[in-house]
Amino acid sequence: MFTNIDHMAICVKDLNESIKKYEAELGLSYSYREIVNDQGVEIAFFESKKINIELIQPLTTINPVHKYIEKKGEGLHHIAFQVDDIEKSLNELKKRQFSLINHSPRNGTNGSKAVFIHPKQFGMLIEIVQNKGEV
Repeated sequence: MFTNIDHMAICVKDLNESIKKYEAELGLSYSYREIVNDQGVEIAFFESKKINIELIQPLTTINPVHKYIEKKGEGLHHIAFQVDDIEKSLNELKKRQFSLINHSPRNGTNGSKAVFIHPKQFGMLIEIVQNKGEV
């Protein structure tokens, strides 16, 4: 079902400062920045050959990412696995009775489609993502 790890997402309080830190201290350059209104977040994406890094900043205090930061602080939020066909993967997850947060694909970054598996399933949030142009 999964073809690759697409990205690791990290919650941050200040996206501008975090971008500077990741660039200066890790030598990364972010590829793009985007507001994902459906999820109430702004992201900065760092692409590499092996694994991508997504920094996530909540846009409001009424937001699951904000609540996560308040409870646990900045840090790893989820791992995203890439799939070729989000609908087929979603049907398989439903068939296998996975605990899903959303039961239909939602809009993700850069034109992607995503489904989230509830953290109670594996001890952390997992995203299943189909990137734009796949299938």
